[in-house]
Amino acid sequence: MANEIEALADALTGFGVDEKTLISSLGKWKEEDTRAFRNGTHFFSQDERLFETWNDFHVAQLRREFLRFNTAMVLRVMHPWERDARLLKDAIMDGPKSYNVIAEVACTRSSEELLGARKAFHSLFHRSLEEDVADTVNGVERKLLVALVSSYRYEGPKVKEATAKVEADILHSAFTKGVGAGKSPFEDDEVVRILSTRSKVHLKTVFGFYKKISSHNIDEDLGESCLKDAVQCLDHPPTYFVKVLEAAMEKGADENTKEAIPRVVTTRAHIDMKEIKDEYLNKHGISLHDKIGTIAKGNFRDFILALIVLAD
Repeated sequence: MANEIEALADALTGFGVDEKTLISSLGKWKEEDTRAFRNGTHFFSQDERLFETWNDFHVAQLRREFLRFNTAMVLRVMHPWERDARLLKDAIMDGPKSYNVIAEVACTRSSEELLGARKAFHSLFHRSLEEDVADTVNGVERKLLVALVSSYRYEGPKVKEATAKVEADILHSAFTKGVGAGKSPFEDDEVVRILSTRSKVHLKTVFGFYKKISSHNIDEDLGESCLKDAVQCLDHPPTYFVKVLEAAMEKGADENTKEAIPRVVTTRAHIDMKEIKDEYLNKHGISLHDKIGTIAKGNFRDFILALIVLAD
């Protein structure tokens, strides 16, 4: 019985729940067995009157874990425009801890995809995405985030190298000299203009010239912020997505951070998941598939791993 109690406790802990273990145990246990489970795990406590209750924190946590598979499934089948609109709305409501998701959607989607998300946002929430970001974001990030979600970038191959060199100098000055003088790059109109209006092909050229100026990648001059997230998403999205997946799988990650796993896997499954997997493997020496397989459970794990395999 002790082994079954331990197995059931493990089935209720972590990413997702192990539905098969729950069914095989709880489906056959008698009342004395469930009593033994309550007495033998940390999920339950007694008050001064010896009233036995399941800890409220664990109840809320377990409800989230039971919903994790459902959430991933809904994200998978939802129209991409609606999915992005809902991801953006949740990120706006969550506040600064989720501003990276705003930058992520704005900078990794094509111009048409972002426009579609803006249209879906308008239909779902009866206001514009730009209006919602401007009204809700109160920090220095507002100007950049409003500009990014409003963007409709040129997607052709043309790049003016002379202009790219000049803009690399502008960014280098803002990210180094400006920071040194106590001025936030978020407050620099030229930084916002370049990052929110230039094509991704052009920006890759800008970032290449930046590296020649500074001898390192542009994101190395930026602290952790949605500005760094935006630059990584515009330059090489797999770098950003590996970073957020790493954070999601860290022990003690909060719920917002954990949501990166279903969000990233469902939105990138048919786009650049192979590149994300390759970058993760090169960095950690273990495949993303195997890593998620060790931390997730049940239907949630099986579904996420199935989407990852799609990229093979």
